[in-house]
Amino acid sequence: MHINGHTELIAHIGYPTHTFKSPMIYNPYFEQTGINAVVVPFGCRADDFPALLKSLFSLSNIRGALITMPHKVSTVALLDDVTPTVKVAGACNAVRRDADGRLVGDMFDGAGFVRGVQRKGLVLQGARVLVVGCGGVGSAIAASLAGAGIGAIALYDVNALSAKALGERLNASYPGIEVRTGSNDPAGFDLVVNATPMGMNEGDPLPMDVSRLQAHTLVGEVVMRAEMTAFLSAAQARGCRVQIGSDMLFEQIPAYLEYFGLPTTTAEVLRSAARLSY
Repeated sequence: MHINGHTELIAHIGYPTHTFKSPMIYNPYFEQTGINAVVVPFGCRADDFPALLKSLFSLSNIRGALITMPHKVSTVALLDDVTPTVKVAGACNAVRRDADGRLVGDMFDGAGFVRGVQRKGLVLQGARVLVVGCGGVGSAIAASLAGAGIGAIALYDVNALSAKALGERLNASYPGIEVRTGSNDPAGFDLVVNATPMGMNEGDPLPMDVSRLQAHTLVGEVVMRAEMTAFLSAAQARGCRVQIGSDMLFEQIPAYLEYFGLPTTTAEVLRSAARLSY
């Protein structure tokens, strides 16, 4: 990759940065296709984030920002406008400057997850879904699943108030969907999602009782520490189809590229170009 005076910057902001995968996906793709842009990790603690975000968008060659933990929720209050998905999710992972100079944001975690399970053949219209973990990524997935027409969703979080608040936001925007909170029992669902950090570290407990999983259930993961987490391996042993954490990442990147006004592509092209390490 040749960086010059015409190179456009996409800031990848979070903390810590050692888990970041995006630079190893975007940058090989940019190099392969001759796009003069680069994704750069920015390690920023929570206290410094508001000032950093504002400062970055004073740069003339910034194309946008990818936002990750722990800033997805706090970003929302720093923007001039957000999409309906952001309002339901309560979190944002993409920021750009519009033609009027305003900072606007969207959320693509959920879109990537939904596109992934749909491409695996899961029909979401009327489906019954369990989402365990109602933080930024879990809320985004729940919002996008609701937008895809699911029939019912159960929400669980160790912080019961987080699940309750997400349920209320879903009820307000999608009153036709049955929303329940308070249980992580995976029996009877078409789709079960682990949207918690459980699995990031060796020896983490499983996010639910896998013995209650049924073989027809598709099981999805957001953790990207390894292709097959302990949770996904246990689900697969029960006969379930699975979606690995990195599928959500690869499937959302085409939407990001479009949002930033860059040439888009497919998840398959991105995987072939990526230089990922785990």
